[in-house]
Amino acid sequence: MFKPRVLELPNSSFFLFGPRNTGKSTWLKNTLPKNSLIIDLLSHNNFLELSRNPSLLEARIPQQTKPDWIWIDEVQRIPELLNEVHRLIEEKGYRFALSGSSARKLRRGGANLLAGRAQSRRMEGFSYRELGDSFEISKAIQWGCLPFLWTQTEDKKIPPEEFLSSYLNTYIKEEIREEGLVRRLEPFLRFLEIAGLLNGQIINANAIAREASIPRSSVDSYFSILEDTLMGNFLPAYAPGAQVREVSHPKFYWFDNGVARVAAGLHRQNLDNITQGTLLETLIFHELRVYMEAKRKEWPIRYYAVPSGGEIDFVVETSRKTLNSPPEVALIEVKLAQKWKREWEKPSRTLASSQKIRVTKMIGIYLGENELQFENFRVLPFQKFSEELWNSQLLG
Repeated sequence: MFKPRVLELPNSSFFLFGPRNTGKSTWLKNTLPKNSLIIDLLSHNNFLELSRNPSLLEARIPQQTKPDWIWIDEVQRIPELLNEVHRLIEEKGYRFALSGSSARKLRRGGANLLAGRAQSRRMEGFSYRELGDSFEISKAIQWGCLPFLWTQTEDKKIPPEEFLSSYLNTYIKEEIREEGLVRRLEPFLRFLEIAGLLNGQIINANAIAREASIPRSSVDSYFSILEDTLMGNFLPAYAPGAQVREVSHPKFYWFDNGVARVAAGLHRQNLDNITQGTLLETLIFHELRVYMEAKRKEWPIRYYAVPSGGEIDFVVETSRKTLNSPPEVALIEVKLAQKWKREWEKPSRTLASSQKIRVTKMIGIYLGENELQFENFRVLPFQKFSEELWNSQLLG
């Protein structure tokens, strides 16, 4: 069952990247005009023919009836093809939709990324806006938002733990082993489990290296692989100089709760409250990223912490610093709780008192039912937060 997505079709050529099984192909099939030409590089014949001679791409394009779009799926499999795409955009005026699950091979191979002739878009799992009335907060926290888990029919339903286990195994087989991204698989698998357990935590690379019994340099390399294959995102620390000894190490969040859970080996056991709290943070981070991609916002997202224990989950910079004014930020605190505790506001209020930044909004998100207002600090149920976010009432 196809669910409309919040992403809009660009007017000109574009890349569409996203983790596997997030619905890129389904969206393109349902969004591109019917007369579009589709070239799937997962097809063995297409791959062999165009690998040997990329110039044959032009011969594939009908000359009598010019297609509105030319869609090349899994474009990262033949980086050299982009030189031909570039020429056809420049000389013939064709529009290309170029989709794939990773830009790593394109960048690392020095591929021609079309020199600005193509926009870049990213698709992830379903957002609250896309799921609508079928959204369930407990399911999203426990199992994530990959489309298959939300659209499969009851008569052929696969348990989420089975699907996610297969998902990770396919990722390891097709993205890691077959692409030769690591020399030895076993050290990477040890790292993968630890990275799953550390979802949403501050990264200490030396500690990870010791725990996984791998060189310190491999930690950076493996995280780079996860980031390049779109399995997760670093959340940098915010350091405005408002307090002494502000934390500077980043956090790492997996792109999807279910995938983080299976990577950690936690998909067949009950989760404690601390882990579920981190998964709720991961879900909020996901909503913010999808919203900004759909609305074409380029607001940096960070977290803020000091060693004494004060931490703010997300700092969204909605206006950059200028010569005459400090940056403007919105502060978001996330709690897995039915009742709000006023002590949770303290880190945000402390940062808001600084002259280094201008805090425009302080927001708490929790699992209670009521919207609360404590002076200039708003506390919102998840659903209310998501509705205001997508209606551009919350951040703009």
